[in-house]
Amino acid sequence: VLPSRVPNLLLNGSSGIAVGMATNIPPHSLNELIDGLLYLLDNKDASLEEIMQFIKGPDFPTGGIIYGKKGIIEAYRTGRGRVKVRAKTHIEKKTNKDVIVIDELPYQTNKARLIEQIAELVKEKQIEGISEVRDESNKEGIRVVIELKREAMSEIVLNNLF
Repeated sequence: VLPSRVPNLLLNGSSGIAVGMATNIPPHSLNELIDGLLYLLDNKDASLEEIMQFIKGPDFPTGGIIYGKKGIIEAYRTGRGRVKVRAKTHIEKKTNKDVIVIDELPYQTNKARLIEQIAELVKEKQIEGISEVRDESNKEGIRVVIELKREAMSEIVLNNLF
């Protein structure tokens, strides 16, 4: 039934800086928030663990893979926590070389800046095995392609990028 009250701060997230204080609240899934709130209406003394059965954690619009729940639990419990998010990648096998493709980026990561940083690392020879980096993103989604040299081992290059 519309209109309904919804916790917009948790839904859309927020970030800001004031004198001596900063905040960064990640966005969450509308479905998870509603399910959690409905549970809270029936169970006013619900524990964090019970609520987290419904609200599993942040839901970033750019995707990415969240590593570890400890930071999420700590943030929900105390208001302070660290969430580690990595890009979602896959490796495509070509006839004579491999290609690393980035499909999703961590929240608030600038794609153009990421490509520049990878190119700079290659130029300074801090990462070996990369022959080209290009952006093939379109309206379908993010696609950053990292072409490897023939002799490069894709898993090693990928680990070095992280």
